[in-house]
Amino acid sequence: MKLYYKAGACSLSPHIVLREADLDFTLTAVNLSTKKTELDEDYLQINPKGQVPALVLDDGTLLTEGPVIVQYIADQKPDRQLLPDFGTPARYHALEWLNYIGTELHRSLSTLFNSKTPDDFKTFTREGLMRKFAFVNQSLEDKHFLLGSRFSVADAYLFTMLTWAKVLKFDLSGLQALSEYKERVASRPAVDAALMAEGLKQ
Repeated sequence: MKLYYKAGACSLSPHIVLREADLDFTLTAVNLSTKKTELDEDYLQINPKGQVPALVLDDGTLLTEGPVIVQYIADQKPDRQLLPDFGTPARYHALEWLNYIGTELHRSLSTLFNSKTPDDFKTFTREGLMRKFAFVNQSLEDKHFLLGSRFSVADAYLFTMLTWAKVLKFDLSGLQALSEYKERVASRPAVDAALMAEGLKQ
């Protein structure tokens, strides 16, 4: 498989999950401004959406959208238990978290990277995000990970959003459970390897 990514972008989430699943894959960086890959390919010919992540399967099938890609990866290695079993309430709680992170955190954080976003809207968005981070913090107070004691695809996504929060200078130091959680996830070998591969860590 081949994962098209941009260092530090939301593609970090499926990158982490690929390593957690111990699947064979290659990485190809994409310049989202020029829509060219590091191999000088026209990325729009590979993924007409022009965004990352994109995962090309061994048979040439293209998958896009991070929350979908991580579910596919997890289902290829069920023994890794990166997603709970089909039909169980825990499975739907995992999907619930993927959707919450995607719609409430990812979407809002994305607007803060856009230089064209008005300052007053950024202030409003940051205030809303702090309330959402507080909710996640409360959810983690009695858990190691979002679903309990076991790391899941939702954790890879949340961790990626927490790296964005750091870049955007959110002060989450008062959210102890969330701060401890981020350190816990960062210490995982697969997460460390993904950060190293993307040049995000020395």
